[in-house]
Amino acid sequence: MTDAQTKVVQFEERTTECGKRLGIARLNSEKSLNALSLDMIQLLQPQLEQWAGDDDIAAVWLEGAGEKAFCAGGDIVAMYNAMRDQPGELVDEVADFFSQEYRLDYTIHAFPKPFIVWADGIVMGGGMGLMNGASHRIVTERSLLAMPEVTIGLYPDVGATHFLNQMPEGCGLFLGLTGAHMNASDAQFLHLADHFVASERKQQVLDALSAIQWGETASLNQQKVSDVLQQLGNEDAKLRPAGQVEAQHDLIKQLTAGDDVVSVVEAITTHESDDKWLSRASKTLASGCPMTAHLVWNQLHLGKDLSLPDCFRLELTLSVKCATRGDFAEGIRALLIDKDKQPKWQHTSVAEVSAEEVDAFFTSPWQQGEHPLADLGA
Repeated sequence: MTDAQTKVVQFEERTTECGKRLGIARLNSEKSLNALSLDMIQLLQPQLEQWAGDDDIAAVWLEGAGEKAFCAGGDIVAMYNAMRDQPGELVDEVADFFSQEYRLDYTIHAFPKPFIVWADGIVMGGGMGLMNGASHRIVTERSLLAMPEVTIGLYPDVGATHFLNQMPEGCGLFLGLTGAHMNASDAQFLHLADHFVASERKQQVLDALSAIQWGETASLNQQKVSDVLQQLGNEDAKLRPAGQVEAQHDLIKQLTAGDDVVSVVEAITTHESDDKWLSRASKTLASGCPMTAHLVWNQLHLGKDLSLPDCFRLELTLSVKCATRGDFAEGIRALLIDKDKQPKWQHTSVAEVSAEEVDAFFTSPWQQGEHPLADLGA
């Protein structure tokens, strides 16, 4: 194998018809469904910074290797090993991974040029973080999105404090609590994706981007990319899957209308439905981590008034607390290590969790000015 084949992220630059270049990055870990590792993050960050400052790079394209996944989440097994070896301690490996991951996500949000993500196949957790900052998020008939952290004792991070709050009423809370799966049509309804294009047309999209006569301003170039993707999307509209969320939106609003998280969780888990999507969401929440439900409720209420950098700073605090105080290690053990799918959560129900325990998760472990993301957005 060549170095290019073994690298966990592959980079190339394609010269466009007008002489500018398209920066292409490919997550290259097909076996792990392109799960985002620290090595990937540390390759992507400097390359994106270099492309952002290179006047000859007109736009950036990010994809995953293979046809199964764009990125199925963060590579959390290495973190599990560190947490297991130092239980209850703030472990460097955990703080480093999350702080570098969120910095990368923010870099994409703030990128000064068109940033196009080809979100084909599975997009979960860390993949959602990479996708959501992009200016142009493309989904296909194979796209399957979710923030399933309730199943591992974490909570929807990677900027979800921001993007779940941008969704139609009740949907962000419902999806954060249940980890429910979304298809391409759902993603567009929920403001998680901008364009739908058939999966077989990836090369055609890249060729069309290469044919753009790139201008001198970011806004003009953003529009040029939008026009190309809109045209292709219109031609493929008949391939769009039937949406699941929009059809249930009135019910989702009712189920999430409670005054506290205990009543909302009860409403969702006791609702009986013949709809397979709703029924699966309810079951996932019922067996999910009770502390996660409280974290989701509080992060979304707090996050409504936070800037994007402050959302990421809040999430880093929550993530390291999940590793030191929460059920994160146990969730990973049950799902990915022993694979018994029988996590023993610290609480048996959402009602059992005390306000004091929840508050502790929102207290930063760092002194003023020492937060690893203190400079974000500065």
